[in-house]
Amino acid sequence: MAGSVVSMSQTQAKEFDPILVAIADYVVAGEIDSPEAYETAYHVLLDSIGCGVLALRYPECVKHLGPIVPGAVVPNGVRVPGTPFELDPVQGAFNIGCIIRWLDYNDTWLAQEWGHPSDNLGGILAVADYVSRRNVAEGKKPLTIRDVLTAMIKAHEIQGILALENSLNRVGLDHVLFVKVASTAVVTAMLGGDRQQVLNALSQAWIDSVSLRTYRHAPNTGSRKSWAAGDATSRAVRLALMAIKGEMGYPTALSAKTWGFHDVLLQGQPVRLAQPLGSYVMENVLLKVAYPAEFHAQTAAECAMQLHPTVKERLDAIERVEITTHEAAIRIIDKKGPLTNPADRDHCLQYIVAISLLFGELTAEHYEDDVASDPRIDALRQKMVVKENSQYSKNYLDPDKRAIPNAIQVVFKDGSATEQKECFYPIGHRRRRAEAIPRLLEKYRHNLATHFPQHQLQQIMDQSFAQKQLEKTAVHDFMKMFVL
Repeated sequence: MAGSVVSMSQTQAKEFDPILVAIADYVVAGEIDSPEAYETAYHVLLDSIGCGVLALRYPECVKHLGPIVPGAVVPNGVRVPGTPFELDPVQGAFNIGCIIRWLDYNDTWLAQEWGHPSDNLGGILAVADYVSRRNVAEGKKPLTIRDVLTAMIKAHEIQGILALENSLNRVGLDHVLFVKVASTAVVTAMLGGDRQQVLNALSQAWIDSVSLRTYRHAPNTGSRKSWAAGDATSRAVRLALMAIKGEMGYPTALSAKTWGFHDVLLQGQPVRLAQPLGSYVMENVLLKVAYPAEFHAQTAAECAMQLHPTVKERLDAIERVEITTHEAAIRIIDKKGPLTNPADRDHCLQYIVAISLLFGELTAEHYEDDVASDPRIDALRQKMVVKENSQYSKNYLDPDKRAIPNAIQVVFKDGSATEQKECFYPIGHRRRRAEAIPRLLEKYRHNLATHFPQHQLQQIMDQSFAQKQLEKTAVHDFMKMFVL
């Protein structure tokens, strides 16, 4: 046994990797003073819960919900919006994360890596409800929605800044690692963890590592992509609870020669923080307002819908559909051949464009088998030509633009063509925020109306649409509104 055990004091005496230190210091001591970030976080919170409630219409999502052991009830447990469940915080985080992500309809962040920062709400809401209910039972003050918004801003920032210059997808790894890292840091602090405990938990998150992206790509595209973030944020809660109990950390989890994250998974390249942590990501996050589709295709859908009135009566006369896009879209959602399930279809640029041209709309139902069996869809897909515009690709990565450009033109067999429809910034982009917010709030109301009776819906709306008052609301009271 000699040499096989390293004491916690020996390990913690070492200097932690600078990335871990920067994240821990930000979470424990960072101040957020951006009104725009808080206002955006408020809208993201409502939208994410609405997306989760809408997902309850889909049995493939619902089958994942509830306690691990059927029938188990946790006193003062975590509530899952739209359900009667009361769960432990780890399973509660999985449930909430799963419903928020299921329909690919929550917010988005695009950079060298991409992802959905509101996926962190699985862990944040679960821990906030758990801590608040525990505190009230012990005669202490609960957390408020303002605390939740602060945690959201910080989780968004950690995930998003990591994504700016660290591409996991280029080495075949999945972006939900950054969800796990961000959630771990934030929920450890929410649970009362100090700087050392946050460092310890963070090191565990990186050592936990990351899943392969294979379930997002042919020939293995499947529904795991809809619960992977829930899995990541729930694992973060588990690691945070362990750290709070005194579990040791691993200072060079990233940089250790041979055995660290850099050498094992990034071919020796270091993880980088592109800029200091503040509130940049929440201020610039993309709100998915209009269409439940992979975000690189949002502007393509918008262009195709503008062409719908022109082409809907001339489908047989179409020679080809020209899609001009950016490199990231080609790498991720340019798909030919059979699409086997909804998870495959909502990440296919050609399928999204085909639906938009055919129907002039795009909903979650359009990815289901009954719609996908329409032979016109694959007939249109076969006529599509996808090409890159290098300037689009540059604008996509430009931090001052953060564009997601697409253009669509339909060419007919007689040589005529539609005008080319071009869109650089989707509704929900920071540059179109004012246009997006009314539609986002209507989306929230509509999504809740699919599930709640009218009297409960009205009570939720009355509470939800007063931001300043909502920020003062205790988390356990807020979560109680959504119990059904």
